[in-house]
Amino acid sequence: MAIPHIAIAQARETGPSTPYRLTASDSTLLLDGRPMQIISGEMHYARIPRAYWRDRLRKAREMGLNTISTYVFWNLHERAPGTFDFTGQNDVAEFVREAQQEGLWVILRPGPYVCAEWDLGGYPAWLLADSAMVLRSADPRFTQPAARWLDRLGRELAPLLATHGGPIIAVQVENEYGSFDHDTTYLDWQLAALRHAGLGDAYLYTADGDVQLPRGTLTGIPAVVNLGPGDAIESFAKLHAFRPHEPLMSGEYWAGWFDQWGRKHHATDAAQQTRELDWMLGHGYSVNLYMFHGGTTFGFMNGANVDRSGYNPQTTSYDYDAALDEAGHPTPKYFAFRDVIARHRPGVTLPPVESAPPMIAVAPFELAEHASLWSNLGRPTHVEHVRPMESFGESYGYILYRTRVHGPISGELVIDSVRDYAQVYVNGELVATLDRRLKQDSTPVTLSADENRIDILVENSGRVNFTKVLRGERKGITRSVTLDGRELTGWDVFTLPMTDIGHLRFDDDESTGPAFYRGTFHVDRAGDTNLDMRGWGKGMVWVNGHELGRFWYIGPQQTLYVPGPWLNPGVNTVTVFDLDDPDTDMLRGLAAPVLDDLRPDLRQ
Repeated sequence: MAIPHIAIAQARETGPSTPYRLTASDSTLLLDGRPMQIISGEMHYARIPRAYWRDRLRKAREMGLNTISTYVFWNLHERAPGTFDFTGQNDVAEFVREAQQEGLWVILRPGPYVCAEWDLGGYPAWLLADSAMVLRSADPRFTQPAARWLDRLGRELAPLLATHGGPIIAVQVENEYGSFDHDTTYLDWQLAALRHAGLGDAYLYTADGDVQLPRGTLTGIPAVVNLGPGDAIESFAKLHAFRPHEPLMSGEYWAGWFDQWGRKHHATDAAQQTRELDWMLGHGYSVNLYMFHGGTTFGFMNGANVDRSGYNPQTTSYDYDAALDEAGHPTPKYFAFRDVIARHRPGVTLPPVESAPPMIAVAPFELAEHASLWSNLGRPTHVEHVRPMESFGESYGYILYRTRVHGPISGELVIDSVRDYAQVYVNGELVATLDRRLKQDSTPVTLSADENRIDILVENSGRVNFTKVLRGERKGITRSVTLDGRELTGWDVFTLPMTDIGHLRFDDDESTGPAFYRGTFHVDRAGDTNLDMRGWGKGMVWVNGHELGRFWYIGPQQTLYVPGPWLNPGVNTVTVFDLDDPDTDMLRGLAAPVLDDLRPDLRQ
């Protein structure tokens, strides 16, 4: 079946400034009546330090893109029910305005489900405190807070629709819903909620894989197809067969892939992607490169997948093998894509590519201050039966469950179900580590005849962001703890969200077990660097109070990206929380990242 060629028009090089409307006439996209081909790249404001938004947007234009696409992350903006934050790093409206100032159109993907290798697919974890709520459904317990969120987002972004003089030409309805379910009642609600929020006065569309198109689309709403390298010809043919009188676009062309802890780093075939991009643009199809620039999933916000092997959390780095690397430097793929795009934009001279600032190295420095976690627990909440962290009002970080048991007892300690990584201590001694990835949930325990203290320290390693598993992604201990077949009760529970590390007591000369480590380093000038975490175990890092993200000795990621704008000329403070006893108390900054050093997990 022949696939129609879509006429190509150049984006207005000066960028949007007056009202425009994107529409479709049969198989052609029209911007105010002129044929338009969207050449877009995905990047997420939350994964890029605000100080670098303009730089990354400019590099998108320099590669030849006329549009950028971004998700909006509900769980960043509504950390507590009814309390919204659109300031600083969360000022998504400013990100959109800067795109406009750089002469770029914007595709908005407001979710509220976004997937994106992001914790719970962008849903706030406090939704899980209601055990009866059914996420991503027409359940009113879900749709009420979701509608409230979209209405609040609309106040920020509806004024920036192209029809109002802003750069937002298109808004996605939901996100790959055909991979999740086939509930038209829910999709109809989603469409109505976007319109109620003021986001409907744009080109609305749905996005799905080619096989899932019949399940995730809505009558009267255009559809685009998401696909990976090697699938373009087949996927576009399926989209054309499904919607023969609509413009053809790839909502996501996966020009790279994400990494997971304990699995090899992805280095994808740039030559194949370049050929396929050339084919798509040559046929006049619109395309969104996912990702153009991946950046970093700072803090605790990484997601996880569940596949046949089980649970697999994603790394802090979202480098994605993208055209721009994690630190925003153009890669060979960037220039290959640029050459292709330039050939398909006749009459347009692409601006020169500005050079990226060099990375800096930081000489080795010591983290000489230590603070045991046990000395910084705070006050517990007493409960008879274990409960997940969300029921205590906690979303991210760690949680400690403590009980006392009289022995003697020798038997199997079973934690049902641990989410996601637990250390079991008896009378202060580590006796076992249990990892959801490895399907571990029990360990033999022997207690003395005296009173014994059992501590179970649990890390939330990231919530599943894909499939219906996410509906039950509560963290901590979600069911029960039994010893020798008898349920243990009477627990003191310490929530450890790690949101305020400024009040830690660094008064230990030497720490063993889970602990904080603090030190300082000096730089003459601020610049991007990469903290070398080799020699450390598993935990979290802060620099000058900024959450960098997670580290884990198993790799493949062994460094953490440190944005230069987060450093001070002069003295800078680093705090590390490590669940394990590290092999070193030293750190250094490298001029290049280490993202492909996979090491054996000695506990397997």
